[in-house]
Amino acid sequence: MNLEEGKDPKEFEPTGSPALRTAVVIAENHGSKAIGPFYTALGKRTFEQVPPPIDRGEMVAAVRESLQEADLDEGLCDKALSDPATWDKVIAETQAMVERIGKLGVPTIVLDGGAGAAIFGPVISDMPTDEDAVELWRHTAWLARYGNFAELKRKRAHITELPVMEWYKEQRAKAAARERQT
Repeated sequence: MNLEEGKDPKEFEPTGSPALRTAVVIAENHGSKAIGPFYTALGKRTFEQVPPPIDRGEMVAAVRESLQEADLDEGLCDKALSDPATWDKVIAETQAMVERIGKLGVPTIVLDGGAGAAIFGPVISDMPTDEDAVELWRHTAWLARYGNFAELKRKRAHITELPVMEWYKEQRAKAAARERQT
């Protein structure tokens, strides 16, 4: 979760909080490996389907659908949202990660079962083949584990073309056109 500077995190609950809170309950009930299929299903709804979930109600519906797709009980969402401790845990985990690494990218991946380096990335433009994805991950993990490595950046090859990004672009163009008419 990205914390907003100067705001009490307990007062700040973004649209994505139902997913984060549900992930806490998934991990507690099914282990962290069960979060992968859930986030894969949620990612499809968030980045590949238009319109994406924009408000809390739409996000809760997307979380429930994603739980079903991941063969998990959709009641896990209700359990998460009815327990304020799940939001407290999201905040505590975020703050602990910020203290550990200084700054947080979302999502942050911690290697070696939580004992290794914490990274954000790699950021890629297009979906790689399975073989290329494995090779990319091997190199990324090696660099992250290499104690003398600090950072590697370059200009993006091109902006990722996800359906949701095109939808947002269209929404901004429509809003600008309406603004010009007034």
